[in-house]
Amino acid sequence: MPKLNENYQNLKESYLFSEIAHRVAGYTAAHPDKEIIRLGIGDVTLPLGSLAIQGLHNGVDAMASSDTFKGYGPEQGYDFLRNAISAYYEENGIYVDAEDIFISDGAKSDTGNISELFDTDNVILIPDPVYPVYVDSNLMGGKQITYLAGNADNQFLPMPDKNIHADIIYLCSPNNPTGAVYNRSQLKEWVDYALANEAVILFDSAYEAFITDPKLPRSIYAIEGAKRCAIEFCSLSKTAGFTGTRCGYTVVPRELVFTASDGREMSLHAMWNRRQSTKFNGTSYIVQKGAAAVFSPEGMRQCRENIRYYQENAKMIARTLNHKKIPFFGGIHSPYIWFECPQGMESWDFFDYLLKNAQIVGTPGAGFGENGTRYFRLTAFGTHENTAKAMERFDKLF
Repeated sequence: MPKLNENYQNLKESYLFSEIAHRVAGYTAAHPDKEIIRLGIGDVTLPLGSLAIQGLHNGVDAMASSDTFKGYGPEQGYDFLRNAISAYYEENGIYVDAEDIFISDGAKSDTGNISELFDTDNVILIPDPVYPVYVDSNLMGGKQITYLAGNADNQFLPMPDKNIHADIIYLCSPNNPTGAVYNRSQLKEWVDYALANEAVILFDSAYEAFITDPKLPRSIYAIEGAKRCAIEFCSLSKTAGFTGTRCGYTVVPRELVFTASDGREMSLHAMWNRRQSTKFNGTSYIVQKGAAAVFSPEGMRQCRENIRYYQENAKMIARTLNHKKIPFFGGIHSPYIWFECPQGMESWDFFDYLLKNAQIVGTPGAGFGENGTRYFRLTAFGTHENTAKAMERFDKLF
């Protein structure tokens, strides 16, 4: 009889979005005549830009000829894409060496897998509310978590406590689920804290393309000293609509070197390279060709056009909440709107109420942590028509 990883017993019975799907399926089966509007999961609805599509076609065409056919590629990603991402950082005033960029199938995988680089005997600091993958992947590995409270008092942007030592720090900005964004001075405080504690920041910037204020940093590497204490994750899922196409990247600077218990130096860059080379065969050439096209000037213009579409949806939702005098966060530099559940409801109760009375699917804040118990998340990734219809229904409820 095998000895199982009993840390799985510490997880909730089902993943947040699996539970949502289960409840929606039950309601749909009982009410097949009702039209459901889904503003829950952060999945895009607009098609890929024409340049990304052309890039994918070019990748497919290359597979049709022995002269251009690609088999196994580099686990770290093809140079043409790593160089394109490096140039994208430079356009935003940040230097990131292409050799420090690792191409993957998305930020969700990498933010979960990165925990393998760290021993169980670390103080892991995770904000609450938080993207569930950060928590679940560490619980699966038997790691202990210290939670940092995000709430309305701190605008859901918790700051470091100098009385608490941390070794690993998870940050997400723009934040999922709250939509809150750290400014430059706040991130500088986090970088200074990490350097003082010899800690590593795991910085999720999957929604950076939604930031419109040039004063707000779109990368942790906009902060001096960050390359000595931070790993950054990003994704084309929200930037370019690659939720189904699957492509992301992780930046692990070679400056991230720490001393092992035996006195030898260990490089997180080298460790991640070894991990990926062992457990990952690389993102497909076809997908990487599509991704490289995204980072061209015209490709980015098309991405920004799609993002503006979603931002209009966010404005629709925000107008409705303002009209109903419901406090909320996000919706400006983020596709997510995070609001207090009306009438003092708890979030799963409000989920059921909204589904039953308006046929709108959102995301209960309790799924993101204890501090989300009385909050709810709506996404701006629907169509204009469905978002407008959902807000009309919402407006009539209260």
